[in-house]
Amino acid sequence: MSTATPSTVTFDGRFARELAEMAIPWQAAEVPEPRLLVLNEPLAAELGFDPAALRSPEGLHLLTGNRLPEGTTPVAQAYAGHQFGWFTPRLGDGRAVLLGEVADAAGRLRDIHLKGSGRTPFARGGDGLAAVGPMLREYIVSEAMHALGIPTTRSLAVVATGQPVYRETELPGAVLARVASSHLRVGSFQYARATGDVDLLRRLADHAITRHYPAAADADNPYLGLFEAVITAQASLVAKWMLVGFIHGVMNTDNMTISGETIDYGPCAFMEGFDPATVYSSIDEGGRYAYANQPVVAEWNLARLAEVLLPLIHEDQEQAVALAMESLGAFRPQYSANWSAGMVAKLGLQARDDAESSPVVDGVVTVLQQGRVDYTTFFRTLGVAARGTAEPVRSLFSDPAGFDAWAESWLALDPDAASMDRVNPVYIPRNHLVEEALSSAVGGDLGPFERLVEVVSAPYGERPGLERYAAAAPGSFGPYRTFCGT
Repeated sequence: MSTATPSTVTFDGRFARELAEMAIPWQAAEVPEPRLLVLNEPLAAELGFDPAALRSPEGLHLLTGNRLPEGTTPVAQAYAGHQFGWFTPRLGDGRAVLLGEVADAAGRLRDIHLKGSGRTPFARGGDGLAAVGPMLREYIVSEAMHALGIPTTRSLAVVATGQPVYRETELPGAVLARVASSHLRVGSFQYARATGDVDLLRRLADHAITRHYPAAADADNPYLGLFEAVITAQASLVAKWMLVGFIHGVMNTDNMTISGETIDYGPCAFMEGFDPATVYSSIDEGGRYAYANQPVVAEWNLARLAEVLLPLIHEDQEQAVALAMESLGAFRPQYSANWSAGMVAKLGLQARDDAESSPVVDGVVTVLQQGRVDYTTFFRTLGVAARGTAEPVRSLFSDPAGFDAWAESWLALDPDAASMDRVNPVYIPRNHLVEEALSSAVGGDLGPFERLVEVVSAPYGERPGLERYAAAAPGSFGPYRTFCGT
């Protein structure tokens, strides 16, 4: 099964070695005729791969997990999770394998993980496969998030398998090669705790500290330090989501990383008309993961992490609970500080007096909600208003009276239009354009997909000829629903 790699990259198996109880050795399903759909050449080079070699037949077999370097130890990872609030003690990689870790150009360990690579012991009745559309969606959105400066897993490649995948209809199959700082999740810790093996839980926590938060090892209580580091990372991450209008769609505990990277782009989307109750996921009927609920759910997920870490935090449970709750109490102020600082920047008010700017920051949410205007367009055209031309942003409102009153206070603070342009994107993966690109790609035309990736990979600089990529969806589009693709 193994052969020489088409690069000099070596796959380490640190996770498989150190946490064997959570790693089932497994091989990806055979893909006899792989066909490359997209390769992220800059990321490939960053990871030490030769992009030309990855495009070769040997490279495509590597990207599908079929021919790996000697010594590579691919595994299916075990994890648990609360899915829509219901706990399942054994989930795991049902359609994915972790090839191992590679050191990037900066010396950081990065996981190479294949999604859609066939059934594993965690498949739970699923076919273990993935379709072209959802894998290309993850590529588009994860690369857009990276360009927006939001911590995220990355997409290295999507390879068509030539084999059908059956969902509501027959679809072409594909494998996504995903790159992450690690695939450790809150659900990973829940799995370790559910086994009743405290030594496994401790080794997992030590692994996470070494990999992501080495400073926690020097804390008086290293495991409390780990928890607090995850809180800080997630408070920052979710605030960044909210500031660009990103809706993850399925914030189960198995989809919250310890590293603070966004993971699992299934039923995700970017909010269009501003409404805190916005839900795009077809399976989120109760709105659990609506836009406005994301900070609340993040805190709930972190509470679940606290529960499983209690035996490591203190031998006395009451003291462990008290320490964990005190640490968890930092999430809300940290999230609020991140969100407020980000909104101040979006409004161009970096040099500000809090007493003056706070009413303006608070008031913009009211203005947005009353007008239900396009979130991305509002902030970008607000920069035009800061330069003295208010009509483009005023025209977004059917009744601009509320905006006018708010804008008077905002303009009195002398917003910096240039700084606004640096944080308010022109281009995001607009939902109608994503669907257009995916539909064309599934039909065999990758042109719209490639163009959209090119546009969203440079989101802040306005470019002539790209007006349709900055425009809101036409009225005929919607209501919009997304699907997980499993």
